[in-house]
Amino acid sequence: MTRHLQIVVCGAGPAADVTQLVTTATQHLWTTAVAATPSALDFIDAEAIERLTGHPVRSTYRSSPGIRRSLPAADALIIAPATYNSVNKIALGIADNYAMTTIAELIGRQVPTVVVPFVNAALAARAPFQRAVAGLRDERVRIFLGTDDGWEPHPPGSGNSRQKAFPWTTAFEAATRLADELPPRQH
Repeated sequence: MTRHLQIVVCGAGPAADVTQLVTTATQHLWTTAVAATPSALDFIDAEAIERLTGHPVRSTYRSSPGIRRSLPAADALIIAPATYNSVNKIALGIADNYAMTTIAELIGRQVPTVVVPFVNAALAARAPFQRAVAGLRDERVRIFLGTDDGWEPHPPGSGNSRQKAFPWTTAFEAATRLADELPPRQH
């Protein structure tokens, strides 16, 4: 059975490299689709992503009049890179755009979810962010953040130097493990 990975990208530097995640998933026989927050659109090559996934990048509720949504049910969700703002919004259940609504619904459906924040250490130290991470972990969302995960917040102003080290493959492996722990989806 083919499995489907829903990917949501947020507006941060590593979003430009989301095709690495798409390619990794495809090599493991997963289908993929990408949704983008409005600010992420400035970071990604939507045409390249569409060529790889076979689906348009969604950032609004209606891609085209008369076009029916035809994505398979998600077996896993990866939100990467997840910004400070997005992590806080996800934890609070704020669904103010298509990507955030997609995330809220999939977490509510208990679809295995992996979040890889791309935040600097000053933002990560803030109490609202720490509460958001703890709250999402309480909802069984897998968040890559901290020494144990090998993915630390970067010093302020150094994000560009961390972009190439973004853990796309590690995120996919974690999503696969979470999906493998569930019974097969009934069609």
